[in-house]
Amino acid sequence: MSIPEGLLYSDDHEWIRIEGNIATVGITHFAQSELGDIVYVEIESLDQNVENGEVFGSVEAVKTVSDLLMPVSGTITEVNDKLEAEPELVNSDPYGDGWMIKIELDGEPDTAHLKNAAAYGEHIGA
Repeated sequence: MSIPEGLLYSDDHEWIRIEGNIATVGITHFAQSELGDIVYVEIESLDQNVENGEVFGSVEAVKTVSDLLMPVSGTITEVNDKLEAEPELVNSDPYGDGWMIKIELDGEPDTAHLKNAAAYGEHIGA
């Protein structure tokens, strides 16, 4: 199971890459494997400020729908348009082309609740 170093992970299985005041967010390899084949990604919160822990969208797999939760607070500035036509990118490349949103952070992000790769691996029993 892929758990890249250099990212932070939430208990809800979102990953976040922080670069300056911009963060990229997606779901982890573990999450997509648990969901199964992703058939639709819905994110209607573009240009909205979303607080840590709030729902910013959802993913629909063949058998279930799952909410996407913000790992940090910020304004969603970009949604991955590729996912509209190719939601399966979340399955095939969750840390690359399958990213979901970019957010502009509200100042210094509170990341104390997020895990590094080793701690996330322990969390999922990898």
